[in-house]
Amino acid sequence: MVFVVAGLLLNVTPGPDVLYIASCSMRQGWKSGAVAALGISAGCFIHITAAAFGLSALLMASATSFAVLKICGAAYLIYVGVSLMVQRPATAASPAAVPARLRKVFLQGFLTNALNPKVALFFLAFVPQFINSGATEKAAAFLFLGAVFNFNSMLWNLLVAWSAAQASGKLRNSGAAAWMNRCIGGLFVALGIKLAFAKSA
Repeated sequence: MVFVVAGLLLNVTPGPDVLYIASCSMRQGWKSGAVAALGISAGCFIHITAAAFGLSALLMASATSFAVLKICGAAYLIYVGVSLMVQRPATAASPAAVPARLRKVFLQGFLTNALNPKVALFFLAFVPQFINSGATEKAAAFLFLGAVFNFNSMLWNLLVAWSAAQASGKLRNSGAAAWMNRCIGGLFVALGIKLAFAKSA
């Protein structure tokens, strides 16, 4: 129970994942935000699996590896931010274009999470606190707790997607949509710059 409550409190903290989900919902509606949430959850499973089997610990122990992942993640966030800043507000897409657009949303959500070394550091620091030091199957326990955290996180992210879509329904069809894109893009660029200067510990 303590693990679930602590995880939920951490989930509500704003970050690149929540910002990306909100931006998709605000620009393209609830379905886009939900797909973004699923992509982020998929990226989170990469970190959970890597941490459970010790791969994340090896990565974080190497300053070079951490720096490479950090720069890739920062560059990607800045790329997404700049793309949003220069993008025109979305118009009604043709039925044939919707699947392709949603695939892109899913992939971007996946990469936003998977390329963030801070997520790997989080799982290495947070989850082991809830695993008995004498447990014989620590990897299995880590995977289970990680799955619980990710499931709860997805529920929260879906709520964020729905709330953002409801709050911005009118903006998507007004001149304010372009400014909304620029503001969200600017936040992504700022987060990318912040990540670029982040330290491993």
